[in-house]
Amino acid sequence: MTTLPKRLAGASGGSRGKWFVLLAWLILAVALGPLAGKLGEVEETGPNAFLPRGAESAKANTELEKFRTDALMPAVVVYTGEGAAAKAGADRPRLAPLVAEGEQLPPAVRSDDGKALMIVVPLPYEDEITDRIDELRDIAGANAPPGVRAEVGGPAGSLADSVAVFDTLDSTLMIATGLVVAVLLLITYRSPLLWLFPLLSVGFAAVLTQVGTYLLAKYGHLPVDPQSAGILMVLVFGVGTDYALLLIARYREELHRQEDRHEAMKTALRRSGPAILASAGTVAVGLAALAFADINSSRSMGLVGAVGVVCAFLAMITVLPALLVIAGRWVFWPFVPRFGATVRKEATVWSRIGALVARRPRWSWLMSAGVTGVLALSAFGIDMGLRQSEMFQEKPESVVAQELISAHYPSGASDPAEIVTRADRAADVSSAVRDVRGVARVEDGDRTSDGRLATLQVVLADAPDSTAAKDTVDRLRDAVRTVDGAGALVGGATAQTLDTQRAADRDLRTVIPVVLVVVLVVLILLLRALVAPLLLLATVVLSYFAALGASNLLFESVFGFAGVDWSIPLMGFVFLVALGIDYNIFLMHRVREEALRIGHARGVLEGLTSTGGVITSAGVVLAATFAVFAALPLVTMAQMGVVVGIGVLLDTFLVRTVLVPALALDLGRRFWWPGRLSVGGGDPDRTVNESAEERAPERV
Repeated sequence: MTTLPKRLAGASGGSRGKWFVLLAWLILAVALGPLAGKLGEVEETGPNAFLPRGAESAKANTELEKFRTDALMPAVVVYTGEGAAAKAGADRPRLAPLVAEGEQLPPAVRSDDGKALMIVVPLPYEDEITDRIDELRDIAGANAPPGVRAEVGGPAGSLADSVAVFDTLDSTLMIATGLVVAVLLLITYRSPLLWLFPLLSVGFAAVLTQVGTYLLAKYGHLPVDPQSAGILMVLVFGVGTDYALLLIARYREELHRQEDRHEAMKTALRRSGPAILASAGTVAVGLAALAFADINSSRSMGLVGAVGVVCAFLAMITVLPALLVIAGRWVFWPFVPRFGATVRKEATVWSRIGALVARRPRWSWLMSAGVTGVLALSAFGIDMGLRQSEMFQEKPESVVAQELISAHYPSGASDPAEIVTRADRAADVSSAVRDVRGVARVEDGDRTSDGRLATLQVVLADAPDSTAAKDTVDRLRDAVRTVDGAGALVGGATAQTLDTQRAADRDLRTVIPVVLVVVLVVLILLLRALVAPLLLLATVVLSYFAALGASNLLFESVFGFAGVDWSIPLMGFVFLVALGIDYNIFLMHRVREEALRIGHARGVLEGLTSTGGVITSAGVVLAATFAVFAALPLVTMAQMGVVVGIGVLLDTFLVRTVLVPALALDLGRRFWWPGRLSVGGGDPDRTVNESAEERAPERV
């Protein structure tokens, strides 16, 4: 695990190697930079991009493609209020030119209560569909009499509203994340120049990440969707800055001990490299474990994220050391580390915390475990699942239109379930589903050009995203299976939601054990022990449940969310276990190094004191980058940002600061069983409180 950092230490720290490394990165950035902007060209935005692989609704979508030379997607204009009929009549001639070629604009459908009219506009499913929705909304909103409402929704309206969110997502996230990281680095280093170097290195990593993701998506069939592409850059900024903070802190320590900055960097890379490598490997492999997920968007996020972490790791141990060595000591101005200068010995906040924990270690870990345990209790009362109307922090027009439709029509009228069946059994299938509870009506659809397949449109009595509608889909699927030889498939929006929900449950049972095993193996290899890795893993899992519980309290009491999206438990677990273990790796790698030198108890406190400042800074930066999501209009991404942000802060300020050191001190050398530190190694332990005050390292 240490071979790669040692080799890179020679390359990045050498007097000539630093220029070679920097030149190589510049050539890569210039040569491959144009490819970085092409990532959007390979993003999967088709109907199956966010669905589980092998789901019946995904199979139905595939079959539906056989019915269309030019795919269609309906928009729905719903009119309400006195004068709605006159407004709808006036709009029809202006709506007709927007209809897909070869299609007719159907007549307006009056609701049973006579208070609304609905026009279904069949639009071509093409790149310009959002422009057509804009035109349609301009027509519907123009010259409306007082009291008349005209709202545009349906599948096309929902798609346009989602696209509007993702169109600005990447730029918004990049700008917000860059500003947050820059401000926090300025505060951390209190230097007008040093903060630029991690950001420059992250910039190189971002270019390499986008190029690598584009090439893997284009030629290696790596799944990429707009959501995972947006999260990718935040992840690169977060983990890249974390690794930069750890390396720079160790480099500054070595500059006090060594006159030659090249040798100081070599030593810093040798000593911090294994921890950074273990961290990057844990996060990357943990995210890659999402390849076992059924939901396509989860697999996309995991695999794309793993690429980003690897690129961030490579940049932080190559281009960042080269830049720092080229710049020299002055880059730390006004706090320039001088060779041979006496390191300040006064107790830091971290040495004081260590001394407090050391006085009563058992009480300390019981107290911190109790706090996280109480927060975790709230995780068991989470209301899971969000309706389509609840997916946005502010209701877009498509959601408002759906609410009007649900108020005046059978709720499923705007987005019926679709059944694909053999044409010669279509009548039997239609007969089988008409009497299914929850079905409002059944309409004949299209046939393929060869006449082999047919579709049925099944209008549900309940809103497409309601629990009752999902139950109806289950009954529909049971009904069509009774028709021998029909090969019928039930698809549509409700079926897709149902399949996604069930796949999310399966993914939790499949992916979580894989992630836990991967993290445990990495910790065992790094710490050469078994007890310590098991305890560290347990603390991270406890922290995850505490973060989920605390976030749920915020979702209910502050944000007012109706529930938690089905993807959050799995995504939150993978991100928090993979990222949260980072800080335990940083801490315990240093603790083990010190324990071998000065003994277990003193090593624990020395490791806590030495890494306290840098890990806290790293945790705040990572939490702040994910907190950017909380301001996004999509509830799912906002929830992801809150869960990960709270989890990282819990790991930083409670788990890594109190719980883990207290457990290590309470167990003594048994913490390292069965490694050699459990029976010996390092100098004999001396009084714990004495060591906490005796050797406080330089403040980071």
